[in-house]
Amino acid sequence: MMTKAITGIETMVVSPHYLATAAGARILSKGGNAFDAAVAVSACLAVVYPHMTGLGGDAFWLVYSSADQAVRAYNASGRSGYMATREQFAGEASIPLRGPRSVLTVPGMVDGWDAISREYGRLPLRELLEPAIAYAAQGFPVSGDQYATTAQRALLLSEQPNTARIYLPGGRIPAAGSKLVQRLLGESLKKIAANGRDAFYKGPLGAEISSYLQGHGGLLTMEDFAAHTGEWDAPASGAYRGYDLYQAPPNSQGFTGIMALHILENYDLKSIPHGSYDYYHLTIEALKLSLRDRNRYLTDPGFADIPLERLLSKAYARELAGEIRMDRTIDVDAKPMGGDTAYAAVVDGEGNAVSFIQSLYFEFGSAVTAGETGIILQNRGSFFSLEQDHVNRLEPRKRTFHTLMPAMACRDGKPAILYGTQGGEGQPQTQTALVTRIIDYRMDPQKAVSEPRWLWGRTWGEPNKDLKVESRIANDAVDKLKRSGHSVKTVQAYDGIMGHANAVVIGENGFRSGGTDPRSDGAAMGW
Repeated sequence: MMTKAITGIETMVVSPHYLATAAGARILSKGGNAFDAAVAVSACLAVVYPHMTGLGGDAFWLVYSSADQAVRAYNASGRSGYMATREQFAGEASIPLRGPRSVLTVPGMVDGWDAISREYGRLPLRELLEPAIAYAAQGFPVSGDQYATTAQRALLLSEQPNTARIYLPGGRIPAAGSKLVQRLLGESLKKIAANGRDAFYKGPLGAEISSYLQGHGGLLTMEDFAAHTGEWDAPASGAYRGYDLYQAPPNSQGFTGIMALHILENYDLKSIPHGSYDYYHLTIEALKLSLRDRNRYLTDPGFADIPLERLLSKAYARELAGEIRMDRTIDVDAKPMGGDTAYAAVVDGEGNAVSFIQSLYFEFGSAVTAGETGIILQNRGSFFSLEQDHVNRLEPRKRTFHTLMPAMACRDGKPAILYGTQGGEGQPQTQTALVTRIIDYRMDPQKAVSEPRWLWGRTWGEPNKDLKVESRIANDAVDKLKRSGHSVKTVQAYDGIMGHANAVVIGENGFRSGGTDPRSDGAAMGW
């Protein structure tokens, strides 16, 4: 009988909440693979990080199967309803950001669980949902991040009775460390565990959600839920210094993360000190150029031609690099955008890897909890435009421009880096920081995640072009950024506005190492 040699750490789970990380590790220890563990992590995040994500939201998945030796993408984002037309908002400047009329797209997360589990999983879905069900039904300790976000949005939550009963129990903001029970959410998860995705899209949950919305001025119907399906797709791809880059394709903004690295490949970053003015200025300007094209083209590719081949070509990257000047900034439009999200990744001992991200869009999404389901609904559809000539204009059965972008970099055909972050506009920015720090500056994933970060432009609903920098960034670099035209604002040393990043690195020796953000409530766990 042959035995497998012990070579060191062979599994790794990272997520922005320690209980979700533990749930993934639990599934791996029970014989599940990375796909099983990822679904368990996703479901737990939907319970223990309710201000960031939930069953009423969307997800994007990048998966690598060691059996297939290929990276695939699964789009678990929802389409707008049949009744979602611009005429429904006649006379309004924009779609409401909160409330029932902001809920225009069918939640895709539950479909994503089913797709990943069905295609690659080893354990039954009901077993994968057990940790999430237990945390919902029996309670879990409120995290510091949840407390802070609840305190910030208490008035909003109080305006929705079903939501307030759950997240403001007794009319009070639950303190960090106090026990929060989501009994109705637990019952909804039990229905999915027993009857699969149909419980959500064709059964009692979809019926309850759509009925509630219809009764409160919303536009989604049971027909919209029944028609929903996610899609397997080829990822957007590129290359950076010998690594193959993979991102979720449009309607995800993932290609911007590839574009920025293609631009930066025209510079010898190793000769530029990390943390210097040149490092920050180059990366920021490369990202702004990428975001400019994203704003111009990104929407549902079924409704518009997106010139992805040109955008991801190295020739075009060289052209864009030629626009960068080291003594001044490039002006790019900025508009409001939500950024509350949860990114996680799992790698198992068989070489399978999953990089995924999920969200309600704004913190607590629409703030609407539908009926007696305990499910808070996303407001992702509020990002559609009401302008007739806008590429991302509202139309029925359409997926909106999406910020979610899980990422993976491969070396010699196998996963080498799994990375991603919360943070709307900040996602491609932080991803670029992580990749350059890991590849160019040889940092381990924890150091790459923990180093000072920046955030340019819009996120969390703020329409500005400020460059926010953490106070740990060197004063001389900050001064030079100001002199070159950046509108610099210094924030806290480890500021939550920078998002919650996580990363896994698989070394050439096969060892797995993980990094989780000190700005979050997360954990990295491997053995």
